[in-house]
Amino acid sequence: MSQPASNEEAKALLEQALPNAEITVNGDGYKYEAIVVSEEFEGMNTLQRHKTVYAALGELITGGALHALSIKAKTPEEVA
Repeated sequence: MSQPASNEEAKALLEQALPNAEITVNGDGYKYEAIVVSEEFEGMNTLQRHKTVYAALGELITGGALHALSIKAKTPEEVA
């Protein structure tokens, strides 16, 4: 079993995939929450948004370093 992912590690991967997004990652080594606000989510449904986030974190998820991910993915207009 691999080491748990750090919040910073997960955030860095999300920043690479969504460079202009506002990103917050909170986790305790098992349960994580990612809050991502990005214009790139415009026109995407919830499933598409979640797939985008999962794709960015794929190496952590498939490697077993990140478990139990809760995602909040919104556009800037949705949080205004």
